[in-house]
Amino acid sequence: MKLSVPDYILSIKPYTPGKPLEELEREYGISDSIKLASNENPLGPSPMAVKAIKNAIGKLNRYPDGSGHDLIQKISKHLGLSPQNIVLGNGSDEIISMLACGLLQPGDEAILPHPSFLMYEIMIRSAGVTPVFVPLKSLSIDLEGIKERITPRTRMVFLCNPNNPTGTIILKKDFENFLKKIPPEVIVVVDEAYIEFVRDQNCAKSIEYLDNDRPLVTLRTFSKVYGLAGLRIGYGVMPDEIANLLNRIRLPFNTNSLAQTGACAALEDDVFLAEVITLIHQGLDFLYDSLDRLGVKYFPTQTNFFLIDVCKDADEIYESMLRQGVIVRSMRSYGYPNYIRINVGLHEENVKFIKAFEKSLTRTNRKSD
Repeated sequence: MKLSVPDYILSIKPYTPGKPLEELEREYGISDSIKLASNENPLGPSPMAVKAIKNAIGKLNRYPDGSGHDLIQKISKHLGLSPQNIVLGNGSDEIISMLACGLLQPGDEAILPHPSFLMYEIMIRSAGVTPVFVPLKSLSIDLEGIKERITPRTRMVFLCNPNNPTGTIILKKDFENFLKKIPPEVIVVVDEAYIEFVRDQNCAKSIEYLDNDRPLVTLRTFSKVYGLAGLRIGYGVMPDEIANLLNRIRLPFNTNSLAQTGACAALEDDVFLAEVITLIHQGLDFLYDSLDRLGVKYFPTQTNFFLIDVCKDADEIYESMLRQGVIVRSMRSYGYPNYIRINVGLHEENVKFIKAFEKSLTRTNRKSD
């Protein structure tokens, strides 16, 4: 078959998600595994969301509300913003895709921190846009470096706050200075998928800077703190004009009825939200203390995940831990060949990780001797 495919499509490297737990268990012949590789919520979904979804299952013969009215109203009330500023997406990934499709065109440039969430590059390349990578500085997004790379062709800048995979944040004063110094026509997209886990009160929250005169877009998701990753539901907060453009190209019924119902209920479940955040913060403190005891270098985070410097091939540690039933993420593909990334699990999972990690370090040290 001969297909005429644009070069910019052929340049895209497919996103490789972490394998499902069940597939890895079959492949390696292991059981009772734990997965700490995808930054998922260890407590599962909100109980209120589960109850609401069960009650809605009998209506699956009906199309979902194409406007997402009830969920948008809930988000509007939750954030204290106008419903006209909110666009729903099949995960925040779809909002990124709509932004690229609706606001960019071949020949434009978009600036990305590197490394960061891989979907930014995929989505802008799919629109024929040239990605401009700005390396992190001490694992943090280099706002000055980004500002210096802006040219007349720059149409969009992506920021991930806190950044994935490093867990670092952008401070309020730095974000404010950045907004003042860049051209007002450049669209700034801030991905805040992990914002609810942040402990540092000086962290910038881009929703607070929403202004219908500046093209600033905030991305949020129900996948992380609300535990609804399997439903694929997220949203963007943006000026009216951008929201109207995205709604022109948004697919009809792009968010399914169970996702809308579950997200509505999750926003009401304040008890669950507090429980998740407490669990994550306590889990981080336990893991930090345990790694300190082992003399292992790690990088403190403002998210539910963090990086660990294993001082050797991260893929070796990944394989060794996998055979012990603990799934982590090697950071080789992100440009950190000696780092792994783990997310916080339940306490018993965190304990299992530390035990397996200590064994893996001992085993790989013996091999190298």
